[in-house]
Amino acid sequence: MNTTIEAVREEEIPVYREKKGVTFYVKRILIYSLLILWSIFTIFPLYWMLTTSFTDPNLSATMHFNLIPREFTFASYRFFFTFNKYVLRWLINSLFIATVITLSNVLFASMAGYAFAKLKFPGGNTIFWILISTIMIPGQVTLIPLYVLVINVFNLADTYFAIILPQLVSVYNIFLMKQYMTSIPSTLIDAARIDACSEFGIFWKVIFPLAKPGIAVMAIFTFVSQWNDFFWPFLVTKTSAMRTIQVGLASFKFADSTLYGPMMAGAVIASIPMFILFFSLQKYFLQGITIGAIKG
Repeated sequence: MNTTIEAVREEEIPVYREKKGVTFYVKRILIYSLLILWSIFTIFPLYWMLTTSFTDPNLSATMHFNLIPREFTFASYRFFFTFNKYVLRWLINSLFIATVITLSNVLFASMAGYAFAKLKFPGGNTIFWILISTIMIPGQVTLIPLYVLVINVFNLADTYFAIILPQLVSVYNIFLMKQYMTSIPSTLIDAARIDACSEFGIFWKVIFPLAKPGIAVMAIFTFVSQWNDFFWPFLVTKTSAMRTIQVGLASFKFADSTLYGPMMAGAVIASIPMFILFFSLQKYFLQGITIGAIKG
């Protein structure tokens, strides 16, 4: 009897079912179509770079391309490595410069972020907001004074120092680390101070390990930006031996023609470290979106 009553009650309860009409499916089709078109539009430059790198160097200079190449050849890759004796040096220069700048930003930006987030000192907020205000100054405004300072005052033209020194620490990275370290509980710092730990010991043994996700994101973004940097290394270097890979690729452009095949072959080779870095550490890229979003 009870079973029958429960069955009747279940039948009487109205069940809401979403009715998907023609409009719903039309919207879905339009959305997916736009996403597919945008994906093709985004991937096409990479596809063009890859296919062009497998064309003949002389044929690529005539700008006669096919979306589907008729034949694949490694002639452009051979031409790239034999065009200039400093090609491998360009790759080493880029790796060395990007690594040094990344390590310096990891050290100095994390220390500054810790100081602004957890230490109380006179003028701390004022200094921080002065630094933040410099982000709003366009880089083109400070480019000429920086160039004169590095080249004419310090005489660092065509050296590693000319490329590295202006990038030793970024204000944006300081802001990034300050926001991240704000979320670290201050009770851990107080406990370390009770145990007579020095301020640098607190930073190195307590804060630095806890801030590893934020530091990893900062390091990845810094390395990628410095690896792809073109304009500043182009300004301060003169000889071919001091060029980075991005500056060296411009050597394949001449007055009357451009060797797109070897240039794209070099671009493919220069992109390999970025692809490896992204696919191996992509979870940190996703974490970078939410850094500073939660304030503790």
